[in-house]
Amino acid sequence: MKKRKVEVVVISDVHLGTYGSHAKELYNYLSSIKPEILVLNGDIIDIWQFRKSYFPKSHLKVIQKIISFASKGTKVYYITGNHDEMLRKFTEMNMGNFILADKVVLEMDDKKAWIFHGDVFDASVNHAKWIAKLGGLGYDYLILLNRFFNWCLNKIGKEPYSFSKKIKASVKKAVKHISDFEETATELAIENKYDYVICGHIHEPKIIKKTNKNGSTMYLNSGDWVENLTSLEYNRKKWKLYRYQESNYNETVPIIEKEELTGEQLIASIILLKQNQIVNLR
Repeated sequence: MKKRKVEVVVISDVHLGTYGSHAKELYNYLSSIKPEILVLNGDIIDIWQFRKSYFPKSHLKVIQKIISFASKGTKVYYITGNHDEMLRKFTEMNMGNFILADKVVLEMDDKKAWIFHGDVFDASVNHAKWIAKLGGLGYDYLILLNRFFNWCLNKIGKEPYSFSKKIKASVKKAVKHISDFEETATELAIENKYDYVICGHIHEPKIIKKTNKNGSTMYLNSGDWVENLTSLEYNRKKWKLYRYQESNYNETVPIIEKEELTGEQLIASIILLKQNQIVNLR
């Protein structure tokens, strides 16, 4: 498959290490592009839900692909989210083309893009973390149940159905939370004269221009790789929301799923990959 050149790519909420993560699909997508800048906008590795017995090779392959980007010249920004907040103690770590940060401001064709995960706006995360973690575990099993349900629908020729999207749409508090999240982000962006504000966290992909009495900004959300399978791409002064379609990826690299990695093997693999990157950068 010929790789597409992209100036900036933003992905978020991959949740590697959980059953709901579409790691194989993300690997296919990453293998099809050649970005100048890759922004990982939080919750890439789900440390909250991490299970020592569950980290398939497809999930590790995504990490390998990201490190490969950095070693080949792509500037990679890993912005921490709430599910990978343990990495925040290493904020501003700079290793070649790989940078770990809490937020990033990019200069893009004379415009400024303010990029952060968005959990700072979420009271349930900041003030009742154990409830949020419990909710995350339930969400993971809901996704598993939903996949089995959609497999059955596919067998009888029916369209797939999303449990969680239906629940979100029917719960007024969820709808209000999304609306409040967007308003808070855009108000701060306008106040600080940012042309773009780019978030993740709420798994709601969107590009929309927001205006208030003080000015305007473009609000963008990269969605997730659990349900929506979306990313943001920037080329020639324009943003677009990319949605993964399986039919576009006939030529995929096979990944053997039979073996699973323990937590110790995962850490050892990442350390080894980092050491190889340092050697390649010398």
